[in-house]
Amino acid sequence: MDSSLHKRIEVAANAAILVVALLLCFVLVKRFFLNPAPRDQASFGSIKPGTRVSLPDINWSQSERHLVLVLQTGCHFCTESAPFYRRLTQAIGERNDIELIAVLPQSISESKQYLDSLGIAINEVRQADLSSLGTTGTPTLALVDKTGAVTDVWIGRLPPMKEQEVFSRLQ
Repeated sequence: MDSSLHKRIEVAANAAILVVALLLCFVLVKRFFLNPAPRDQASFGSIKPGTRVSLPDINWSQSERHLVLVLQTGCHFCTESAPFYRRLTQAIGERNDIELIAVLPQSISESKQYLDSLGIAINEVRQADLSSLGTTGTPTLALVDKTGAVTDVWIGRLPPMKEQEVFSRLQ
C-alpha cells in the first residue's frame, strides 16, 4: 500500500473518532447538565396523592393519619436517611393520631434487622412488593389518611427543607 494512502486513511480514521467523541460529549453535556430530566414523582413511578393504599392487616381507620415509609435493604438513600427517620420516630413517639408503618420488599425478619441496624424503631413492619404500592423508588414516604388515601408523598433522600416540610405536615 502507498504510504500517502495509508496516512490519509489514518487521518480520516482519527478524524472520525474525534467527531464521534465530540458528538458523544455534546449529547452527554446536553442531557445531564443543560437539560436534566425532571426528577418529579412521575419520573420515579411514584404513588400519587389521592391514591388508595392497600396493605394486608392494616386498618386505616384506627388512626387519623399514617406515615408509611417505603424502604429496601440495599438502598443507600434509605440508609443515608436513617438519622431523619430516627427523628421522625421520636417526634411521633406515643401519639395516637399518627401510626408509623415501614414497608419493605424483603422478609419481615430481614426488614426488622435492617431497621434495627439503623436504630429505627417501628412496630408496624410489612412486606410488600413496591409496585403493588404504586412506587418504584425508595425511600418514599407517604402520608395516608384514615380512609387509606395518600395525602402527601416525599421521594428520595430529603434535603433539610423537605424534612421540615414532613414535620410540618405531621403537626
